[in-house]
Amino acid sequence: MINLNPRDYQKAIFETAKENNTLVVLPTGLGKTLIAVLLSIERLKKHPGSKILFLAPTKPLVDQHLQTYQSLLPELFADLQLFTGEINAKKRQEIWQTAEIIFSTPQCIANDLENRLYDLREVSLLVMDEAHRCLKNYDYTKVVQCYKNQSDNIRIIGLTASPGSDQDLVKQICKHLDISEIEIRTRESSDVKQYLQEREFEKVDVDFPKEFIEIRVLLKRIWDEKVDKLRSRSLLFGPANKITLLKLQTRLAAQVSPRNFNAMHGMSLTAQAIKISHAIELLETQTLSGLRDYMNSLIKQAEEKKSKGVQTLVNGPDFNAAMLSLTELLKKEVEHPKIEEISNIVKAQFEENKNSKIIIFTQFRETASRIVEKLKNIPEVKASVFIGQAKKLNMGLSQKEQKAVIEKFKSNELNILCATSIGEEGLDIPEVSAVIFYEPIPSAIRKIQRAGRTARLSPGKLKILVTKDTRDEINHYASNAREKKMYKTIDLVKKEIQNRPKTLNDFN
Repeated sequence: MINLNPRDYQKAIFETAKENNTLVVLPTGLGKTLIAVLLSIERLKKHPGSKILFLAPTKPLVDQHLQTYQSLLPELFADLQLFTGEINAKKRQEIWQTAEIIFSTPQCIANDLENRLYDLREVSLLVMDEAHRCLKNYDYTKVVQCYKNQSDNIRIIGLTASPGSDQDLVKQICKHLDISEIEIRTRESSDVKQYLQEREFEKVDVDFPKEFIEIRVLLKRIWDEKVDKLRSRSLLFGPANKITLLKLQTRLAAQVSPRNFNAMHGMSLTAQAIKISHAIELLETQTLSGLRDYMNSLIKQAEEKKSKGVQTLVNGPDFNAAMLSLTELLKKEVEHPKIEEISNIVKAQFEENKNSKIIIFTQFRETASRIVEKLKNIPEVKASVFIGQAKKLNMGLSQKEQKAVIEKFKSNELNILCATSIGEEGLDIPEVSAVIFYEPIPSAIRKIQRAGRTARLSPGKLKILVTKDTRDEINHYASNAREKKMYKTIDLVKKEIQNRPKTLNDFN
């Protein structure tokens, strides 16, 4: 006997997904996986002997979904199997024959399909977790295409906390997945609201110190010089920012040749401008120690003569003056005021509730380490970084180490995680008392995922640190605008899809 007790909104979404390929947009922590479980049971009953394929973008997420299914389904209900690259291909081919519900990364399945180890003819349900990745993750799109071409009984469900605010991209996700219905709920939806707790929001304004402004003036002078040269060479038009420069870099890379001196010189100028833009970002929004490490890495590259552009950059008088001012500030133990602000917020939280659990999100690993170092001075704090696996040797946490950190957080050996983007998506991190953004991020998808870590089972707090008169302010207002736009976008795409004629696949 299966007794799952779904909530009303989960039942309603399941009823839609039974009859249609459905994109489910539901905030983090509201039980998207349970909807997939309900649908898996229904498809196996409707198509006996068929298979369910559940895809998630990372191994820890795949493992988590397998454990959820195991906890919700009776032991002998179905043969549940985990596919990873660690299981050799021949063994995966054997397991596929008898497995009924398979959990895997898209990469693993895409490789097997390419090597013709098996096909997807018997798959009656394809579950795509973090469905917003269907655009960038080519393995996702490859598997979906094979499924649509091979399966006798197609049914697709895409799960995401946020598909983004760009209408064309949302349409592309829906097109890739053959979506005929979108089921969306927000924290404010009437059938969801009753299950959520109040979330107290505060934007915390932080002053940008006068001494930092002096360093910014020097770095900005280098930036302006490089951008002006790109304009005078008729290579750059319109606004100059990191995004436009990255696009210019891609365009110039296609034109570079020994004969095209303008493109070659333009590439060097663009690379220098991007490096200075990054330095300004670290100064404005991160830590002085992070900026020092970055500028020292540029000096090291110049000494090793890795690039003439970097040599030009670090030998310039403004760069050296900025480095001198930065070194003086660090000697006096001056740091970005956000570090002290985080410490004050954490102290206040533990004074209010000594059993608090907190996640602090930041973009950069160095910042995460610096925050943990500062917080260790607070007696109640048991903090750890929670960062992804780096490609470089001895950098970051392996997936095994990530798992261990989450277990310690669950068992109260840790009460603060200082996380980079690895803490945003899907992972089974327990409910927290407060989520703190060290810096705002312009992405609506990432903002929604971060914020969803609190105020599910008990009231929570969301605090976003914003340094005044810096790009922090721009990013804060950009993510708010994109979040509002996202819900309008989904609504428009939903109406467009509903007015489209149904296909045969919608009735499988």
